[in-house]
Amino acid sequence: MRHAILGVGGVGGLMAAFLAHAGEEVTLLLRPETIGRYPKMLSIQSPFGSFEVPTECATVLAGHCDVVWITVKATQLEDSLKVLGNGNTITTIIPLLNGVDHLALLRSRFGNQRVVPATIAVETERVSPGFIVQRSPFVRLNIGSQAESQLTAIIEKLRSFGFACNFIPDERTLLWSKLVFLAPLALTSTAGALTTDQIMSDPTWHSRLLGCLHEVYLVGTAIGAKLDEAAVQKLFAGLPAGMRSSMQKDVAAGRPPELDAIAGPIIRGGQEHGIPAPITRELVDLIRTKAPAAGS
Repeated sequence: MRHAILGVGGVGGLMAAFLAHAGEEVTLLLRPETIGRYPKMLSIQSPFGSFEVPTECATVLAGHCDVVWITVKATQLEDSLKVLGNGNTITTIIPLLNGVDHLALLRSRFGNQRVVPATIAVETERVSPGFIVQRSPFVRLNIGSQAESQLTAIIEKLRSFGFACNFIPDERTLLWSKLVFLAPLALTSTAGALTTDQIMSDPTWHSRLLGCLHEVYLVGTAIGAKLDEAAVQKLFAGLPAGMRSSMQKDVAAGRPPELDAIAGPIIRGGQEHGIPAPITRELVDLIRTKAPAAGS
């Protein structure tokens, strides 16, 4: 199968490396100003193995492509889609973005049938162009079950490397199952500039983490997702020490955080369903003081 990766940061680089390592044909879609400086080999350090794979790079998507994996930041999504053109040569588009609102944008442009919901949970970082480090001991990849027949073979290969992969039939549950884990962790770690173990050991920040979790759980459940609040609490308790969220890293580096993509669905969903979200709002306000350019 031919794959294209739009957004070769930590997540995109990780997916590109393991897909190529599995024998798939992979093209990295890069900006014209960066393609000349991109290395010929993509290197990865991971608990699942460290290796190098050759890269094919392009500035536009040419010819037929079986799967486009979109791994840009939510703040960059609309501008990045230009390289895909009208998308008529693409069979399936799988966005691995944070939040839930990006699906409506992608489906309005490429149609409902081709855009498959998916989520990924991993701490990974592009240390330099072409050099990716996976810092978490896990990769959890969930994909809408409408793509199961097309992707079963490649998902089995990813599982053999160590990925935890599932096909999920219910779209709301798929998306909100990540948001109920991601939002409390991202918002709390960024607002407090704390690692996971620091949050868990500080009574005030731990209380904020669990309070935000409960708000996301209430909103997601009201929207129709099937969520397990106790299971997420166990995941938090088992996180490795020193783990930092991508939002926290963005703010520390002076980049705009994905604040609306992550907190927006909780606040807007809460308003729609009459569910207060004071802790989520408090964390958003604290992040805004650290990143004045952040959205709502």
